[in-house]
Amino acid sequence: MATIFTRIVAGEIPAHKIREDDRFLAFLDIRPIRAGHTLVIPKVEIDHLWDLPDDLLGDLFVFAKPVAAAIKAESGAARVGVAVVGVEVPHAHVHLVPLDDVNDIDFRRAREADQDELAEMARRLRARIDG
Repeated sequence: MATIFTRIVAGEIPAHKIREDDRFLAFLDIRPIRAGHTLVIPKVEIDHLWDLPDDLLGDLFVFAKPVAAAIKAESGAARVGVAVVGVEVPHAHVHLVPLDDVNDIDFRRAREADQDELAEMARRLRARIDG
């Protein structure tokens, strides 16, 4: 059974995509901690982040770098935090979360997002990445 992320990659489930290439996908979390909260995944379905081959693991973070820059610029946050939780979906992924304080990266704050707000945020983030 394919994970929800693999189904997003395949186009079976819609997502607000921020950036995509042949190996990676960044899309907005539908239960964000804060506006701009983004998930970055490899397209290949590997359960644990630390099981990714070294080149894929390194390239995942290189791929995420302009996404994090766009999130920081758009949100006005002091930083963009990175969280690896890896228990809710058995597909390697990282969370990019805008934050001003270490306590901002609290998943208990996550709430269902409005789809129109997600679409608008995705548009603004893509515009920042694409220049």
